[in-house]
Amino acid sequence: MLNNFILLAQAQHALPMFLIIPFLVLIGMIAAGPIFFGHFWEHNYKTVAVVLGLTVLAYYLFVLGDTHMPVHTLAEYITFAALLSSLYIAAGGIYLNVNANATPIMNVALVAVGAILANFIGTTGASLLLIRPFIRLNNHRIKPYQIVFFIFIVSNAGGLLTPLGDPPLFIGFIKGVPFFWTLQHLFTPWVLSIALLCLLFFLVDRRNKETTFLPRPEVVARNQEKTEFHFTGKRNLFWLAIIIGAVFLDPNVIDGLPHIYYDGAKISFLREIIQLTAAFLCYRFSSKTALAGNHFNFHPILEVVFLFFGIFFTMMPALQLSAQIASSPAFASYITPNFLYWATGSLSGFLDNAPTYANFLSLAMAKYDLAQNNVAEVRQFAAGTSAAGLDTLVQLEAISLAAVLFGAFTYIGNGPNFMVKAIAESAGIKMPTFFAYVLRYSIPFLLPILVLVWFLVVHLRLF
Repeated sequence: MLNNFILLAQAQHALPMFLIIPFLVLIGMIAAGPIFFGHFWEHNYKTVAVVLGLTVLAYYLFVLGDTHMPVHTLAEYITFAALLSSLYIAAGGIYLNVNANATPIMNVALVAVGAILANFIGTTGASLLLIRPFIRLNNHRIKPYQIVFFIFIVSNAGGLLTPLGDPPLFIGFIKGVPFFWTLQHLFTPWVLSIALLCLLFFLVDRRNKETTFLPRPEVVARNQEKTEFHFTGKRNLFWLAIIIGAVFLDPNVIDGLPHIYYDGAKISFLREIIQLTAAFLCYRFSSKTALAGNHFNFHPILEVVFLFFGIFFTMMPALQLSAQIASSPAFASYITPNFLYWATGSLSGFLDNAPTYANFLSLAMAKYDLAQNNVAEVRQFAAGTSAAGLDTLVQLEAISLAAVLFGAFTYIGNGPNFMVKAIAESAGIKMPTFFAYVLRYSIPFLLPILVLVWFLVVHLRLF
């Protein structure tokens, strides 16, 4: 997302504060709509999101005369929508069913596998591949907290080890951070985060006694058989590999790829064409049995595509205003690993973690007169070999950890979150509202782990 990352104070005009109102309205509608005016929201969320997004876009184009930010935001939105839509369609044609006893141990094992898998096919791919089998496994005892912990572990924290895992880390990779840097420097925090989240999930899931202690007769009969895995739709793995492989086709990294040149940047279109073509062919030739078994329909992906259209464009002023404040000379002395962890995390949870990562990477490097569009200087920053020494390495660790882990704090922090929520709701699960998600789950369960990771890794630098 946001390949150019020009969110620092480089705007041609000072942005008025009222421009963040559409973003706040949209977030408020996402949070309150399903509770207070569910019928209206269900039938009009597309219109609300698009109108608010276009309102901000029109202000940029016709009042500020700024085409730079809107063009790059549109390009990155198309990249985002193409990838999520393609993965959704490919995963929808893969039917995986686990015939086993849905014990807390089994649930923890499944999300732990998802956390590992996320580093190879991304948090989005792992989430879409496993969320339906996870729901089916627990269909007689499914609760909202199980989906929330799935989001915490598979859709976010799991993807901390490779640039493939989470969009912010992929941004760092294409800017010059070595591919194995995340595995080398974030492995211990990954183990710590996943282990603690799995432990919490196990302890909470033990209290769900419906099948653990009082199983239904039909569940007992099924679980007396040996544990089995049923897999249909193997051909979709080929298309899934093409979709994920196309992610690397970035003209800013690989010379010679066709692109649109705009304002000093190369905007991709070949990658998106390949992904959407693979998705079309995948759907066209998918196993009907797999699609029927997954109860596949396009409603969840349409909800994500429309809502994130509004989010992408309405959050432009919020990101730009925060960058203007943070990049002022008065803030230079505050650019420390501790500040970067909490600032990156706070914005990653409530805006979007990929552009926030880019924003604070640029900010941290600018403190040492390093440029994020210079691959050699990004590598120096990541290795701690610049004139600033190892402090830059710790700063990049802080930014990376915060962008990935805080992405789980709200539904909009990371793309897969809303997708998993939409799929769960389409399966009849009553998911918590925006603020209920934060108050009931993120603050009591996720926040203590975020604090512990900060204290041990960023503040004390024990790992």
